[in-house]
Amino acid sequence: MSYRSLTILALAIACGSPDYSVAPVQPTGGTARAYGLWTPSARETCTKAQHDRYSTVGPDGKLYPTWHPPTDPESGCTFGHEHGRDPRGSDLYRQVGDIPLGYANEQLEIFDPQNPRNEDHFGHKFEWENDVQMNAGSSLANRFFDIRCDILVKFHQGTHSRDAFTNNLHELVYHIKCNDGTEMHTTFMSAVGTPGEFETSCDRRRIRVGPATPANSPNGGGVRIIPDVDCVMRHMLVSGTRESNFNSALHESWETSNSIRTENGHTLAHFNPYFQVDAPSRYYDPAAPNVTARPVDVCYMTGPSGERARGGLCQQSTNNGALTGVTWDDPRSRFNGVARFVDINSNIIDNEKGPAVWYTDPFGHDGRTKPFPGSIKQWIAPIAGVLNPEGPGLGHRRNYGGLGVRAPN
Repeated sequence: MSYRSLTILALAIACGSPDYSVAPVQPTGGTARAYGLWTPSARETCTKAQHDRYSTVGPDGKLYPTWHPPTDPESGCTFGHEHGRDPRGSDLYRQVGDIPLGYANEQLEIFDPQNPRNEDHFGHKFEWENDVQMNAGSSLANRFFDIRCDILVKFHQGTHSRDAFTNNLHELVYHIKCNDGTEMHTTFMSAVGTPGEFETSCDRRRIRVGPATPANSPNGGGVRIIPDVDCVMRHMLVSGTRESNFNSALHESWETSNSIRTENGHTLAHFNPYFQVDAPSRYYDPAAPNVTARPVDVCYMTGPSGERARGGLCQQSTNNGALTGVTWDDPRSRFNGVARFVDINSNIIDNEKGPAVWYTDPFGHDGRTKPFPGSIKQWIAPIAGVLNPEGPGLGHRRNYGGLGVRAPN
């Protein structure tokens, strides 16, 4: 079931919108590596075929997975995972259509066949908001300029496995269109921080874990802030009748710093959204199998002086340990990564002389005016931004859990 249609593309052209994706309507290049990755477990009621119907055709003519709801609306069956907010509600949807999941990964494998980056299906998450009121940079500027933007973002943020402990390359799709002329439509592999390491959420210590995949992953701006065993034990195991501080124990912040650049190094656009998660299903513990431990297991622990995890997520998941047998991938566990939000932050464009269309490598760099093997089409408004609108957080009050949704998610 592909949501992309000729009607959507015709609408976009009729409205004078730029052609961002130029995706063929029918697949001409087979299937992408990301297509068909998901297979149901005994906990899910949907079949693989039902899941694979949610597909779209990428600019390369290949078939890709795309957004789907956690429950199939036709049959009522469950997929056990979610991808965030339905992008069809975004005002930008009629311009950009369905977003192919894993397209930048696919182009990286063409660009550098010896060093692919394959991401799982679960981690692709969408967020969007229409008519977002932006900050013009100062209280005085805000009095004179009412900047509003439509924003649609897709980011791969897996919070169930050890992947993010080492791997800093994560696919980012970023669409923004504002009434001050700020507009960009980009897809690339965002290098979030240093490969092979992350920083702890409690005290920002650097933890070196091991080699990244691919081994030649670039060192990007920003940082991946992830909980470790010290954070979790410090804030989840409490004495007396106190309740655990789950936000301090488990909150993740993936702070990106992204630049779209030309082949001579000029920065066409810079933007730095931060992607936040409140209750991941894993944390780092060097003593755990595969260095990956599970917060729900802490709900059953007793510290050396009788400390226990109490209240909040442990109350909801295990009745503070009284309900036995709840595992990390059990739908009853609330440690499932469904509570997320994204801070939009700054949006800077310096492309006054144009053109609007650039072709970059899979990292958003080496931009040229003509495509090359493994290149990705980027659309940057031909302006030199003056106000450089800064955005607020999106999705604070949303929870994307649903029937059967569980880790891995």
